[in-house]
Amino acid sequence: MPRMLVAGIGNIFLGDDAFGVEVAKRLLESGVPPEVSVRDFGIRGVHLAYDLLENAYDITVLIDATARGGEPGTVYLIEPEFGAESATADAHSMTPDVVFATLRAIGGNPGRVMIVGCEPATVEEGMGLSAPVEAAIDEAVKLVRELIAKEMEYVRGPSRKD
Repeated sequence: MPRMLVAGIGNIFLGDDAFGVEVAKRLLESGVPPEVSVRDFGIRGVHLAYDLLENAYDITVLIDATARGGEPGTVYLIEPEFGAESATADAHSMTPDVVFATLRAIGGNPGRVMIVGCEPATVEEGMGLSAPVEAAIDEAVKLVRELIAKEMEYVRGPSRKD
């Protein structure tokens, strides 16, 4: 049975950076299929790398605030390609490229990776999401649910009627 990790990442003390954590929380409250693991990693990038190593997921979906120059609250689906270059682990800046470089350095592979990101309005000190990012949570939850349905069917293969 294929497996998927949906990882909420971000710092709850930096405004909209808590987006991934909030989306993961909403997904956990509403439930997901048993082959999908939803986890709130917050700022614990090293833990994410070790979880990926230990569990060998087929698909990894990261949920995070992602500044790409759009309007605050814009939700993005990004399919990054992380190179094999090495990166130095720094507990204060465990970006996805550093997490995946760390994972590869310890012998792991994240499987297929997608990022559901949201354009932040602010990542200044303070708790709570801005209004446009708060409003984007439902859209992100819907997108992640669509990815779960589509990607798990793709990995599993079409159902057969005998």
